Amino acid sequence: MGINSFLFIVAESCISSNSFRVGVRILVDRLWPRGVSKDAASIDEWMKEIAPSPELRTSFSHRPERFEEFASSYERELSEDPLRLGLADRICETARGQTVTLVYAAKDPIHNHAVVLRDWLKRRLNPKTSG
Repeated sequence: MGINSFLFIVAESCISSNSFRVGVRILVDRLWPRGVSKDAASIDEWMKEIAPSPELRTSFSHRPERFEEFASSYERELSEDPLRLGLADRICETARGQTVTLVYAAKDPIHNHAVVLRDWLKRRLNPKTSG
């Protein structure tokens, strides 16, 4: 992957009112979002295996003060699990040709696993240009 590789990966809540759909939408939650129909979610693929482990998700409990530790632990899970690495490779391959939207159900748009995943994917492919 060179500096000329452009990735278009965004994270968006499935409860977002964004009606302008571009590219591929991948649900990255382990569980299907409560109260959201498959038609309304407009999901192209469901990668539940790339989500944080149930233990990690439970310990985080969507508490912002635990986010930094959660993010570090989730990145470790992503880096050490061959299945997650394979799924990450598929997301990155797709993102080379079109926008990929990582869809999640969390209400907090900043402190959630999809944001961690998005940033980790971008750093993994372009370590010199990503923060």
